[in-house]
Parts: sequence; structure tokens; C-alpha cells
Amino acid sequence: MRTLYAFGGGAWAVDGEAIGVGNAVVVASDRAITLASDEGAEVLLLQGRPIGEPVAQYGPFVMNDREGVEQAFADYRATQFGGWPWPSDEPVHTRDGDHDRFVRRPDGTIEHPPPAGA
Repeated sequence: MRTLYAFGGGAWAVDGEAIGVGNAVVVASDRAITLASDEGAEVLLLQGRPIGEPVAQYGPFVMNDREGVEQAFADYRATQFGGWPWPSDEPVHTRDGDHDRFVRRPDGTIEHPPPAGA
């Protein structure tokens, strides 16, 4: 199965059925579908196979057991998973496979993080 989640843009439809922004629809992964939007829509496609293992979830963390979730929280509190060099949570991008991170602002300007230790 696939889940399609509309998180931005305008109204959209799956095989002619209207789906509102902020809603999801589950579709078969082995069947062609038609997506349509007059205004353009931002849609996240999620798909995966069941792994047959236990699942423990709390907040943004998903692990196999509660201990794993607690460790993930501890790791995040300690390092924020490597830290975030920008003062806001806006998206960052890579350019042409370059792993040097940067932010592309809505006005088109590009900002690189300060050098480490600065």
C-alpha cells in the first residue's frame, strides 16, 4: 500500500476523488492512479513493506521497543543529532549532490551555515 499526504498547495484529486490539503489517502501500490490539481499540490508519497518487528512510537521517534525510544530522546537531548547551525527550522537543501548544507530562503537568497567553531 501507498499513502499520499497533501501538505501544501491547492486542492487535488486522486482518480477524480477530491482530497483536501492536510489529508491523506491510501492507494494500492500495484495499480496506476491519476493525480490532478488545478493549482498545483505538494504531496508526500510514503510506501514500505512490513518488517514483521515490534514497533514503539512516541513523538517523532519510532523504534522496536520503549527503551529504544527513550535512548533516541536521550541522544537528541544530548546532541540534537549533530546540531542545527541555523536559528530557524526552515528546510535545507543539497546542490548537485554536494553535501555542503545551505538554506534557500523564500526570496531566493542562499545562506550557508557559519564555519564550525565560529
